[in-house]
Amino acid sequence: MIAASVLLVDDDLELDQMLIEYLSAEAFNVVPAVDGPAALALLAHKSFDLVILDVMLPSLNGFDVLRHLRQSRAVPVIMLTARGEDTDRILGLELGADDYLAKPFNPKELLARMRAVLRRTSAEARRPGEPVAIGALRLDPSTFEANIHDQPIHLTITEFRVLEFLMRVPGRTQSRELLTDSVLGRRLSPSDRSIDTHISNLRRKLADRKDSGVRIRSVRGAGYVLTVIGAT
Repeated sequence: MIAASVLLVDDDLELDQMLIEYLSAEAFNVVPAVDGPAALALLAHKSFDLVILDVMLPSLNGFDVLRHLRQSRAVPVIMLTARGEDTDRILGLELGADDYLAKPFNPKELLARMRAVLRRTSAEARRPGEPVAIGALRLDPSTFEANIHDQPIHLTITEFRVLEFLMRVPGRTQSRELLTDSVLGRRLSPSDRSIDTHISNLRRKLADRKDSGVRIRSVRGAGYVLTVIGAT
């Protein structure tokens, strides 16, 4: 089994060393970067399976690094945010992070999040899925490509997985609990709004392309449903 390569971007050297030792024992190859420019330099010359990215970085913060990264790379990103900073969490997900974890955290929780993200973004996870199309919207799980009338729309891997899940059960309401468990790979906690933010991002991107033929509706107290525009 080939070890997954992880870029750890955090200026807390003590935390870096602890995570390197812990994750190395779990068969991860961890490369540290203490600031944004160092992280971007590494990403320009090396491929990683996952990026762990702290928000509070010197010179170039985590949001800026993520913006640069998402211009050219779809590599999964887990952001580390200050506890209680909901605005950081929401902004990170809106910019294309796949998941987040508030500091301080238990390394076992980070490991669980990492494995969940890697499960849904790995090549093995992509192979079983067949392309799915509704209206003018088409998804190809083998390449993570999404397009409307053959024109690409840019989704993060997690956004792609959420949309794919809804497209495979059109017209059927899916609960937040089921979406969180099936797509994010964890149980929904009372304060977890990650799935709602991913849905909001998808709605915005689909609204930019009114010719998609589909929309995502919220069903009060029940969850979300993908519907065909004009369907009765």
